[in-house]
Amino acid sequence: MAHGFAGKIESGLFKMMAIGLGKFAGAQRYHTYAYRLGLEHVIRTVGRQVLKSGKILGGLAILEDANHHTAQLTAVPVARMEQQEEELLARVKSWMGRIPAPLNILIIDEIGKNYSGAGMDTKVVNRGVNGQYNPWDTAPAFDRIFLRGLSEHSYGNGVGLGMADVIHDRLLKAIDWNPTQINSLTASTPAAIRTPIHFPSDRMCLEKIWPTVGKTKQEDVTIGWIANSLDLGTLRMSENLLAEIKSNPRLEVIGEPEELEFDLQGNLQGLLQAATVGH
Repeated sequence: MAHGFAGKIESGLFKMMAIGLGKFAGAQRYHTYAYRLGLEHVIRTVGRQVLKSGKILGGLAILEDANHHTAQLTAVPVARMEQQEEELLARVKSWMGRIPAPLNILIIDEIGKNYSGAGMDTKVVNRGVNGQYNPWDTAPAFDRIFLRGLSEHSYGNGVGLGMADVIHDRLLKAIDWNPTQINSLTASTPAAIRTPIHFPSDRMCLEKIWPTVGKTKQEDVTIGWIANSLDLGTLRMSENLLAEIKSNPRLEVIGEPEELEFDLQGNLQGLLQAATVGH
C-alpha cells in the first residue's frame, strides 16, 4: 500500500516498475510529474510503457497481514498485472491493522524507514505527507501526534517527523539531515521533514501538548500509545476509553490500569519494554 495517496493501484508492482526500477532519477522525475498529474496516473502510464518493452516477464506480489507476516505470495503474469494488482490491493487493505478509536493524543515510540516509506504509515496515523490532518476516512481521527524517537534501523533518515505535532529532543538529535533531505525532496514532500515543536522530556512534551486538544481537564484527554505504526498488536489506551474498549470484541484488556511511569529525567520506557517488564 502507498503511504501518501490512495488509489486502486498504490505501492505495488506497477510502482516498482516506475519508481523502483527508475532509481533516483526516475523517482525524482515521476514524483515531479505526479505533483501535477497524480501519482496513480503516473504509476499506471509509466508501468504500461515499461510492460510494452517486453523486458518484464511477470511479477511476484507479496502480501502482508496486520502483524507484518507474509500472508500470500502471488505470481502475476504481465497480461493481467494491472487488473490483478487492483484485486490484490483491495484484499490486503482489508487485512490492515488499525488503531481502534479516535484519540486526542497518539504517542508513537519510533518512526523510521523500516516501518514505512513515510517514516510512519500515514493510513494508520491518519496524516498526509503534505501536512494534512486526518485525510483518510478509513482511520479514526487523531488531534495530536507525539513522536518519541527514531529507529536505529532507519540509519538517521527522519522522514515523517513533519507529520507530528510535538517531538522529543532525542528524535531531533538522531536525524542525519543529508539522507532525510534527499528522500523528502526526491518525493516532492518537503512538509514531511518540517521540525515540530520539541522538548527535552516525555513529560514536558505531553504537558505542553494536551491543552491544545480542546479539553479543559487533563483527565478528559484521550490518549493512545503505540510502539510504531507497524506493530499494533499491543497498545496502551487511557482509562477514560475503557467502556469503548470493552464494547469492541476485537480488543482484549491484558492488564490493570497503571499510571504513566516517568523516570527522574521525566522520560518513559518504550511501550514494548514496559509491556515486557509488566508481564
